[in-house]
Amino acid sequence: MLLLVLNNLCSMESEGIVIRIKTPVGDMDSSVDSPSHLNFSDLLGAIKEVMPEATVTAFEYEDEVGDRITVRSDEELKAMLSYYCNTVMEQRINGLLPEPLQIFPRAGKTPGIRNIHGLKVNTRPESSSGRGSSAADSRSSDSSLKKSSAELKKILTNGQINEHDLQYQEQLGHGNGGTVYKAYHLLGKRIVAVKVIPLDITVELQKQIMSELEILYKCDSPYIIKFYSAFFVENRISICTEFMDGGSLDVYWRIPEHVLGRIAVAVVKGLTYLWSLKILHRDVKPSNMLVNTRGQVKLCDFGVSTQLVNSIAKTYVGTNAYMAPERISGEQYGIHSDVWSVGISFMELALGSFPYPQIQKSQGSLMPLQLLQCIVDEAKECAATPLPTAFS
Repeated sequence: MLLLVLNNLCSMESEGIVIRIKTPVGDMDSSVDSPSHLNFSDLLGAIKEVMPEATVTAFEYEDEVGDRITVRSDEELKAMLSYYCNTVMEQRINGLLPEPLQIFPRAGKTPGIRNIHGLKVNTRPESSSGRGSSAADSRSSDSSLKKSSAELKKILTNGQINEHDLQYQEQLGHGNGGTVYKAYHLLGKRIVAVKVIPLDITVELQKQIMSELEILYKCDSPYIIKFYSAFFVENRISICTEFMDGGSLDVYWRIPEHVLGRIAVAVVKGLTYLWSLKILHRDVKPSNMLVNTRGQVKLCDFGVSTQLVNSIAKTYVGTNAYMAPERISGEQYGIHSDVWSVGISFMELALGSFPYPQIQKSQGSLMPLQLLQCIVDEAKECAATPLPTAFS
């Protein structure tokens, strides 16, 4: 099934497409004979020919729910073409004629009118004196808490889904303080994933959930699951996200190199996006990597994520089996900790089993001392299993 999922990515390599450039003065259609060879700069050049007076540095397209997705690079262009490819396939299955790929140029302002209001920015460095730092930290902390509460209130108030709009179909999984269901949204006419979390949980778990809501609300990436809404019912909160019909990668046994390579690209791009927002995932593992039959790979479950700028934590957070050595030994951690977890995850997907066979990964948990001995101390009796010889 996974091969079917990812082979959809390249089904239009030999077909031509029509790109419709939407401009303020009208539409312009452009034919592309070989979409697989199209790059971002070529398409941007075509847009500039249509809009010679504008400063165009990017363009947008609309996804299945009408949201605008910005394209600024070759990678994002490929994601757009992959999305369009799947849309065309669905249209053909339903007996419809494929529509052109519509893009919306993003024109920047000319230098003469960029700052007509005389906006100024204070660039003076902060005082090197430590005077008043405690009070400042306190005010900053209070402000951060207020911002979190305000953002959560906005999410819950403006949500587009409520309990009465959903028809629950089946339970998908359980963990991290809640249960995940597959449900049908009546008004939106689409399948969604609903994570239902009871409120009688620890304060620490409540903080993790708040963090997850904020991160999902801010994220806008084709490699991160989409957040639709959240709502309260009695003593529980429900978080609605997009449904990935291929499930998580932990249910697939051994994945061939050419398929795993594509998965790796998507996962790394998703993490790079989070890191650009100064966010650590902190629970990277195969069960948090989702796939669908449209050939997409996305990251989910940020219940143990945190802002990089506020993180100096040394506690054991996340799934122990995928912990980086510095986390096991109690040192500070950062992006490299996520990278370690990615490496362990990809090794497991390539081998079809956990790369440290001597470590019992039952229930995704084990003693830190056991990990410390095997990984940090590099004990010979529990060396990692090498990759298959067929891998390059």
